[in-house]
Amino acid sequence: MRVGLKIFSGNSNLDLAHAITRYMGIPLGAAMVASFSDGEIQVEFRENVRGMDVFVLQSTCCPVNDNIMELLVMIDALKRASASRVTAVMPYYGYARQDRKVASRAPITAKLIADIITAAGADRVLTIDLHAGQIQGFFDIPVDHLYASPIMAEAIKTDLTTSECTVVSPDAGGVERARAFAKRLGSNLAIIDKRRSKPNESDVMHVIGDVSGRDAIILDDMVDTAGTLCKAAVALGHAGARNIYACATHAVLSGSAVDRINQSPIKKLYVTDTIPTHQKLAACSKLQTESIAPLLGEAISRIHREVSVSELFV
Repeated sequence: MRVGLKIFSGNSNLDLAHAITRYMGIPLGAAMVASFSDGEIQVEFRENVRGMDVFVLQSTCCPVNDNIMELLVMIDALKRASASRVTAVMPYYGYARQDRKVASRAPITAKLIADIITAAGADRVLTIDLHAGQIQGFFDIPVDHLYASPIMAEAIKTDLTTSECTVVSPDAGGVERARAFAKRLGSNLAIIDKRRSKPNESDVMHVIGDVSGRDAIILDDMVDTAGTLCKAAVALGHAGARNIYACATHAVLSGSAVDRINQSPIKKLYVTDTIPTHQKLAACSKLQTESIAPLLGEAISRIHREVSVSELFV
């Protein structure tokens, strides 16, 4: 007999949580997630979870450490309340860029986060567009890794003639992602070759591939400070691109990112709601947010019913 399904959310992305539960036709679980006066996280679930299949939604975006602690405390509380299974739904996985040692005495924080989520009691993890795919292997529990590319592709197909587009990887590390996206759109592929000619000098951007007279779509998994993204857009303009667009799943948009985008030749930046964007939308008319609620809702339903998640991307 299949156990009941419940979905709860921390405070990082309540709008997305409500959108998911609306899509699934179920209520969002009642939980109090707050802080004591000294900043410690306070959690109390206000409905029965004994024997339930529970999903906890929490994007570990800014404030990253507070959101991680909320997630950990919620998982612990659910396990102590005898939930049958707890799945950590992390649309955005914070610390994902710290996936390897970049110096002799540097941490691998993405692995540390995986360890503490597991230690807190999570039985599985559901996430979207990890910065580094190998992070799945940092866990000793099942990880369902989803991709926002089908959603982004549909949005772009609505706006552009994709046969006249070139998908651009902003660096060598993103070529595989860009190639798959270009194939989905039926578009060409180009790569930005970024190099620093001398210490303390700006990056020199070379475009490998034909973008002249074509619409260019810069593809990345996230946009943070937008420095590289905007430099790539300038390089594409110099290479003769007709219009320049950008596409990134996770809209981190820290520091002066919005100002850079506003001043750049980028015509439109497609993002998703893995991270809340409503405050940024008011400051940047170039942003277009696509919801991943249907994707996450369908994945949660499939995990609960014990059917294939990978079929979503066939």
